[in-house]
Order: sequence, then structure tokens, then C-alpha cells
Amino acid sequence: MRVAAIYDIHSNLPALEAVLKDIHEAEADHIVVGGDVLPGPMPRETIARLLNLDLPVQFIQGNGDREVLEKRRGAETGTVPEQFQEVIRWTAQQLHDEDEQLLVSWPGTLRLDILGLSEVLFCHATPRSDTEIFTRLTPEDRLLPVFEGLNVPVVVCGHTHMQFDRTIGKTRVLNAGSVGMPFGESGAYWLLLGPNVQFRHTRYDLAIAAERIRNTDYPQAQDFATGNVLRPPSEEETLKAFARAELK
Repeated sequence: MRVAAIYDIHSNLPALEAVLKDIHEAEADHIVVGGDVLPGPMPRETIARLLNLDLPVQFIQGNGDREVLEKRRGAETGTVPEQFQEVIRWTAQQLHDEDEQLLVSWPGTLRLDILGLSEVLFCHATPRSDTEIFTRLTPEDRLLPVFEGLNVPVVVCGHTHMQFDRTIGKTRVLNAGSVGMPFGESGAYWLLLGPNVQFRHTRYDLAIAAERIRNTDYPQAQDFATGNVLRPPSEEETLKAFARAELK
């Protein structure tokens, strides 16, 4: 079985469409959506596209999905920074009751047996949290308590939107990167698993994608088109920003 792991789409439908084309050409058998389908500029269209795939697909819930769900239910978690509250609220307003039921059904983690890799654990940020931050630079000693005792050889995560491949103790930890909001070179990032590991980078027409996003009612459409599609932040500056918030 060849599994495509796609994370952090953030309702960037043009990026998702390009990745799905590449997944089809790579002859993947299965798709794992690793959380943070939401929030973003095309939420209902993105959900609909994922639910109408011609491949088996499984979802896990990310912190963005969870925050949108809580907002739709009228809850205030107090964990969303002020600059993101508007987009969380807008995204929640776009959803229908059946979308809410779908988000509720997504688990926090998922395990799959993949040929060549044995059992793989998929999580959003870490196996114990959907918000913990670590990168390829986080010291291993801080991460050992997070990954010990999992009894799997491979863990796939996302959340920080930058691909990496590192070993923590005896566990190989892979970050799939982000389909819709990359940090680093423009494009869409994902993983193809089985029998080996392939880090994939899908290029697509950024100008057309940015225009499609600007034409939505998303409250930060211009910023999203410019700062997440056309000119995303560099990996270097993102690593510096995350260093202040990573696991201690």
C-alpha cells in the first residue's frame, strides 16, 4: 500500500487540487489527511473535494479544525491569538451541520501498516497534543519523553508546515510539510509512504491560485494570497520564530 500524507491544507483549494493530481499520477492507494483542513479561504469547497475522492481517505483532527469546531459550537477556548480569531469565526460560519458532524468524527491519531515501513502513527503536532511545536532543530532530549513508549518505528506529523526527517530515540519522525501554507519555497508539500519515504513538492500556478483566493469572502484573503501562496515566509525566519514557542 502506498499512502499519501497531506497535512495543513488550510482550505487552499488550488494547492489541494494540484497535490491530488500528483497523488493520482504517483498511483497512491490511500490518503491520510493529517489535520488542519481548516481554517482557510475555501473551507466548504475543500471539504467537498476531499469527500469525493476516488481513493480511500482517512482524517485526523488538527488544532485548526478543533478551534473552528469549538467556535461553531459557541465555545471560547482562549487559545487562539487575536490575529486569527476573525478567520476562525468566518470559517465556522461557512460550515453546515453535516460538516460539523464530520469534524467531530475525526480522531486525534491514526495507525496504519504500510509496506516497507511497518506500523506508522499519524498525528497532527505530536502524539499527545495537537499544538506542541518542535522542528528539525529542537534538541532530542526535549522530545524523548514525547515519543518514547509508542511502539511504532515511524511517526508522521505536521503542524509546523516544514518538512523534515529525523530520529528521536529509536523512532523515525517525519514532518509532511504543508499543502496550503508552506514555510519556505512556494508550492505544496506532502509525503508518499511505502515502501520507502518520498518527500514531495508540488508546484502549481501561484498567480491563478492567488487570484482565486482574493475572489473569496475570506476576511484575510489578500494576506493569505500574498503571504502563504505567492511569497511565504522563509524556513530560516520561521525556525527563529518557532524557537521561542517550541517544546522546552
